Amino acid sequence: CGCKGIRSCLLCEGPAQAAPPPQGEDNFTYCPATGLAKGNEHSEFAGWAFPFPGVFLTEEFVSEEEEAEMVELMDRDEWKPSQSGRKKQDYGPKVNFKKQRLKAGSFTGLPSFSKKIVTQMKACSVLGGFLPVEQCNLDYRPERGSAIDPHFDDWWLWGERLVSLNLLSNTVLSMSCDSEGSIQLFPTFSKENGELSPPGSLTETSACKSSNKQGTDYVLSPRLVPSKEVTVAIHLPRRSLVVLHGDARYRWKHAIYRKHIERRRVCVTFRELSAEFSAGGRHEELGKELLEIALSFQGTPV
Repeated sequence: CGCKGIRSCLLCEGPAQAAPPPQGEDNFTYCPATGLAKGNEHSEFAGWAFPFPGVFLTEEFVSEEEEAEMVELMDRDEWKPSQSGRKKQDYGPKVNFKKQRLKAGSFTGLPSFSKKIVTQMKACSVLGGFLPVEQCNLDYRPERGSAIDPHFDDWWLWGERLVSLNLLSNTVLSMSCDSEGSIQLFPTFSKENGELSPPGSLTETSACKSSNKQGTDYVLSPRLVPSKEVTVAIHLPRRSLVVLHGDARYRWKHAIYRKHIERRRVCVTFRELSAEFSAGGRHEELGKELLEIALSFQGTPV
């Protein structure tokens, strides 16, 4: 396998090794219709929610036929072993993130089959001006124990928006925040309909009436909880496209846990350049060169 350091997969974990730490249940679930993270029914946060900005999710971004064609074309190329039981295909520049060094290397561009996908992205309001300079295909399999630990994507080279296309099976993107701050929760129960309040109704001064067993009303006030106690599940249906930006990109770590890989999953992630490599940035010329290569759509995995 391709595991290094503390990373492991089912192929390299033996009886002599300690099992990986248990993966707790996410206690909130993201609601695309409202933009809220809603407390899960059997958690201590049932009936509570908070705004969760920076997520754009659209279902059925590609058809079943397009999905099958893309995966068939990917499988014609070699999948290289990666960490945590995954396999990968990279289309991007050669990067040393620790030393912050970058060169085109053997990068020949994004693959030809991605040209149509990149064009379709322009119809998404959150992806205006999005020009991907890197594509990473990742292959997850339950028999390998594929996963990826909570992490931030680099922001020296990669820009504001992270775009991922989820293929072949449903999964869950688990979001966690290890800052020392707090999150303000708001009650979501409405006596009239028992449904989530719309985002506009959740303000720092809002409160909501509920009913106790005697039938009398009482007011639930906002509640502060440590950020570290909150985890948010973003359910990714098969063939959906998700974009992380803003707080979801820079404040919250994202992960895919082993328990959420029940059958083969292929993830196609596109990244754009940071301001440092864009117009007016310190490395603008290198950024232009990389974009020209990327958008030729003549690439093979590096």
